[in-house]
Amino acid sequence: VQLQASGGGLVQAGGSLRLSCVASGRTFSPYDMGWFRQAPGKEREFVAAITWATSSTGYANSVKGRFTISRDHAKNTVYLQMNSLNPEDTAVYSCAATSQPAGKPRTVAYDYNYWGQGTQVTVSS
Repeated sequence: VQLQASGGGLVQAGGSLRLSCVASGRTFSPYDMGWFRQAPGKEREFVAAITWATSSTGYANSVKGRFTISRDHAKNTVYLQMNSLNPEDTAVYSCAATSQPAGKPRTVAYDYNYWGQGTQVTVSS
């Protein structure tokens, strides 16, 4: 599976962005998806995840209520709608997929075996 993330950019605090991640390759296989981010000088952290079977979602506390993850099976695409952005959200955002769906959102990077290249999100104050 190849993952291509897009939609990042520069936005002012309080603004919104929508990230997209398109999966190609062996997309006939069910897989859970997730978004992670890494800011300069910080470790990669979980942002949001969604399951294949039921589209059950999970979020990091720092983004809960502001970000929404969703997926379109027909387009093999997962989205991350980000609202009320603040400078602390500045990071490279990467999408990830696991070919071993677990039935609940996976929040640990180690559980994912496919990764996209990342898209930069910069929020100015």
